[in-house]
Amino acid sequence: MEWLAEYGLFAAKTLTALAALGLVAGLAASAARRARGGREHGPFLGVTHLNRRYRDMVATFERTALPRKAFRARRKADKAEWKARRKAQRSGDGGSVRRRVFVLDFKGDVRASGVAALRDEVTTILAVAAEGDEVLVRLENSGGAPSGHGLGGAQLARIRARGIPLTVAVDRVAASGGYMMACVADRILAAPFAVVGSIGVFAMIPNLYRLLEGRGIDVEQFQAGEFKLTVNMLGKTTDAGRAKLQDQIDATHGLFKEFVTEYRPALDIDRVSTGEFWHGREALDLGLVDEIRTSDDYLYEASREADLYHIRGVGRPSLRRRVAELMGTALDRFSIHLDP
Repeated sequence: MEWLAEYGLFAAKTLTALAALGLVAGLAASAARRARGGREHGPFLGVTHLNRRYRDMVATFERTALPRKAFRARRKADKAEWKARRKAQRSGDGGSVRRRVFVLDFKGDVRASGVAALRDEVTTILAVAAEGDEVLVRLENSGGAPSGHGLGGAQLARIRARGIPLTVAVDRVAASGGYMMACVADRILAAPFAVVGSIGVFAMIPNLYRLLEGRGIDVEQFQAGEFKLTVNMLGKTTDAGRAKLQDQIDATHGLFKEFVTEYRPALDIDRVSTGEFWHGREALDLGLVDEIRTSDDYLYEASREADLYHIRGVGRPSLRRRVAELMGTALDRFSIHLDP
């Protein structure tokens, strides 16, 4: 009998290992097919249901803090509520369908390289958004090239132009080009010490002409068009070149101010367009933001009456990433049936 018990345990372990290997192989094959599909059909978007994340956080605490019977009852009630809402959504009962908040993250750099993903994220939202839905952008951006950040602001303007409420949350910084993007929103939230503003333009160009001249090195420059080159690193800077570059900077600053004024007409634009920055509470007094609040607080409150979906453009997924995501999804679904 002891031998049979040991054999049974060995057989169970073997079957479990084989099943796990089969699952991984199946997921890998599925991931490969999906990756090929991604190459054929364009960039990959990741979507996370944030309400489930919040529920999991609460459940992790309650599993330890509550008596086992109370924990089971709470989980059972949560599941019943979730299933009822899903059933109502599938049946098309509009009175039972909750509004949705689409959450985007934008972390800027000098070239605003995140705009490439933002374009696909915005297009996806415009394709699926319904009346009552909202977009919240968690923006962290210190600014950079006007062209890139201007395009970022134009992408967010697409949301507002469609009549979809747009909120931008600034937890750390939205300065210069970052504020160029933030000002498009219907409402701007800022943490108490978030850095906001810096509505200004500058150019800094080191010039090596005198150093090269002192070493007997000539730099030959050829141009067609009087102001094709104004100020550059190697050539001699002329007064006319300096004046032209300053004119270009002033013109860009003027466009920046007009852009901000278009979306926030109540601002005293001359007061806030000096290139200075302000922290959250100061920015509120100046009208640069509308409320002192963190994105975390806003989203958690919204999760009580809305479904929150975090959308992120992640490019074409690697096989490893796709396998990990599919395994995570499979485990989530499996745990629904196993959870007491």
